[in-house]
Amino acid sequence: MSLETRRRRAAWLFLTPALGLLTLFFVLPVVAGLALSLTDFDLYVVASPRTMRFIWLKQFVDVLRDAQFWNALRNTLYFVIVGGPLSVGVSLGAALLLNSRLVKARGLFRTVYFAPVLTTLVSVAIVWRYLYHPGYGLLNSFLSVIGIPGVDWLGDPRWAMPAIILLAVWKNFGYNMLIFVAGLQAIPGQLYEAAAIDGATSVQTFRHVTLPGLAPTFFFVGVTTMIGFFQVFAEPYVMTQGGPVGSTRTLVLHMYEEGFRWWRMGEASALAVLLLLITLLGALVQIRLAGGRR
Repeated sequence: MSLETRRRRAAWLFLTPALGLLTLFFVLPVVAGLALSLTDFDLYVVASPRTMRFIWLKQFVDVLRDAQFWNALRNTLYFVIVGGPLSVGVSLGAALLLNSRLVKARGLFRTVYFAPVLTTLVSVAIVWRYLYHPGYGLLNSFLSVIGIPGVDWLGDPRWAMPAIILLAVWKNFGYNMLIFVAGLQAIPGQLYEAAAIDGATSVQTFRHVTLPGLAPTFFFVGVTTMIGFFQVFAEPYVMTQGGPVGSTRTLVLHMYEEGFRWWRMGEASALAVLLLLITLLGALVQIRLAGGRR
């Protein structure tokens, strides 16, 4: 047996446990979800599996005709389009500040800003729900001090989704901040020295040196943030349960209620497939834009 053959066998020996776990907990559930999306699996099928029927694409047609689906899609796109860029912008701003030599104890600030990422989302959402309380919430108390009338943040359809976006940005920006800090530190210092010699201003240096140097980082952060924001669930589930008047009902929350509240597993699986396709479309758009910039 040759050395190359032994190396290949050893590689497969080490890879087999990981591949087995991926197949068991990822590949098989995905295949099962795709199969369920083509059936009318519901609560009655749980009692009598023989009654399950393959209805193929009819499940997708019914979902696309459902007004609740389009409402959930609009809310999710609103969350992604507004919250995604805001989260990336806050992360970049914090990274620029922490990468500056003017800031002391940068390690401490990095730890503090990253701490919300490590906290449990459900517990954070409960705390923020009390912060938003219209009667004794800290936010309305602060507004009353400066003479601004309080707002029913989670009870007003106009403010419920912005309130949840603010929570999501605060909760998640620390992760992207560290990635931006790493990207900033990877930009060669000679480029900044050359810009200074040429007399470039801070704005010109940021535009022509920092931003081009962060292009790969922007692409990674943009795609991962978009995927995470498309999967928003815990925030509206804990804080508003999709209300008021369905203004915070997202695709994943709609999928959860269809599958685990009403036991319409076929429809929930179809929603999962559509969410996957929408997310892939968003990723392809970002890839195309990144290719155009390059």
